[in-house]
Amino acid sequence: MRRAIRLLVLLLLGPITAVAAELPREFVRAQSGQFTQGGLVLLHLIDGTQVKLNGEMLPQVDGRTVLGFGRDAALSQDLVFVRGGATARVAIKLKQRSYDIQRIDGLPPAMVTPPKDALPRIARGAKLKRAARAIASADDGFAEGFNWPTKGRVTGVYGSQRFYNGEARRPHFGIDIAAPRGTPVTAAASGTVTLAEADMYFEGGLIFIDHGLSLTSAYMHLDSLKVEVGQKVQRGDVIATVGSTGRSTGPHLDWRMFWRGARLDPALLAAGQPNK
Repeated sequence: MRRAIRLLVLLLLGPITAVAAELPREFVRAQSGQFTQGGLVLLHLIDGTQVKLNGEMLPQVDGRTVLGFGRDAALSQDLVFVRGGATARVAIKLKQRSYDIQRIDGLPPAMVTPPKDALPRIARGAKLKRAARAIASADDGFAEGFNWPTKGRVTGVYGSQRFYNGEARRPHFGIDIAAPRGTPVTAAASGTVTLAEADMYFEGGLIFIDHGLSLTSAYMHLDSLKVEVGQKVQRGDVIATVGSTGRSTGPHLDWRMFWRGARLDPALLAAGQPNK
């Protein structure tokens, strides 16, 4: 029954906008998502079909697979479908995006350039994050679709180039949702908690949830954590509360999505707006 419900969600395209270009129906039963920079695409394959993205075989769960594209992904992508003796190559042209510029001034110098004595702590945190993102389980939470993890006002968008005190820094790879401290944060989709740290240097309270097939959601600047590593969560379960921990200028949630090494745009996955 659970599998049937998730399949129905996929066939109905769930909360993800359908792609404009149809893939070959002799290989693909259903598809959803956007072939765009920052986008995620879900495929439900005809039985026995294998698919490669740019020469790399994609794993599957119950005939479903996912593929994602980073902020500055190459616009030309190559898909190859194989079933039995039949093969089809599809040249994909991603939609190119333009990104906002966001300037944040008046920050303490330590929030722009970490002091040297913080570097070992930052390195330890980076190792934990790499290990958690490397997990590629056979969970199928990705098939449910995604909810906004909290309610509030969007104050930062994916992909924007950020300037701190006038200095250019890395682009912002998440969605910032301003909300009062203590506002519940819920799991955007079902999965397994792979990281739960209360005091990371940049992120403060940080949770990662693995949704299967290398698709991970991240929740940052949390005030209190309600889950632990290895715990199974369902979409909508409370996992934490909004805070202003780590490198933060006020209470908000920074929600991010990862697929393998690609950082995705969460706003392309969730329906509506977080203030509804």
